[in-house]
Amino acid sequence: MDVELAPSGQIVDGATLVATLGGQPQVITFALDALLRRGETIGEVYVLHLSLDNPRTRQALARLAQEFVDDQYGDRHCRLRRVPIAVNGKALEDIRTEAGATATWQVIRDLLAGLKEQNRRLHLCLSGGRRLMAMLAMSAAALLCDHQDHVWHMYTPDALREQAEGGAIMHVGPESGMQLIQTPIVPWGEYFPALRTLAQTSVQSAGEQLRWLTAAGEQQCRQVYERLSLREREVLRAFARGLRPQEVADELMIGLSTVNSHKTVILAECRAAWEIGDKTRLDYRFLREHFAGFVSHSGAV
Repeated sequence: MDVELAPSGQIVDGATLVATLGGQPQVITFALDALLRRGETIGEVYVLHLSLDNPRTRQALARLAQEFVDDQYGDRHCRLRRVPIAVNGKALEDIRTEAGATATWQVIRDLLAGLKEQNRRLHLCLSGGRRLMAMLAMSAAALLCDHQDHVWHMYTPDALREQAEGGAIMHVGPESGMQLIQTPIVPWGEYFPALRTLAQTSVQSAGEQLRWLTAAGEQQCRQVYERLSLREREVLRAFARGLRPQEVADELMIGLSTVNSHKTVILAECRAAWEIGDKTRLDYRFLREHFAGFVSHSGAV
């Protein structure tokens, strides 16, 4: 991978923004500005892009470089790093074949894996560039990211998009109507550490094994469910439908402390069933992500 990561052990302030880029450099700065307004401290920006033989990509990167001078973005330290999608050292012009998709997957995988090995907290903005690049990034993120990471989609009003075309406008405020919308992602690799190994395989193999492991999860769901009391099953079903703890308490007409007590028991059973160590944090979202399908399709009562 032709990209420079910070040396192991070097401290990088704040979180890291990873973004896909086509011919619209303002996607990067719009996203970065929005995250900074949210109070995030972003120390690095990694930009995934195709070959510079495409003049729009080349111009977009040149325009971005003007925003990051001497590793400064405005009045703050923030370094910009390019991540070209390449096959055997040659930058990919476009993703036209399965081989191109696999190469793209491998570059994104290497980047995310390297950043997570350094315990970086990631923000992924996947609104720029080829749609397939964003899809492959989501696939890699599901294996390599965890609950502290975020995936964002950018909504830009039509009028603003036309005005900002090609980087004509690089910065906008909240009054512009541009919004970052958080995209839900299930961090399977955090729940099943063995899945991290899949990130060393091709995107096709990883997808096949991920589907198999997802189906196999029904056995663990059944094991947990059968060990619960009737009240604990009611609480689990409520969480599986997407309710939050206070909403579960309101629906079942019990106290929040009682809900939390039941949740503790349920998650303990989940740790045993899925062999999840104590160092991995679990919360009610684990129950929604793992039991939604089981509850809705198995007729669990």
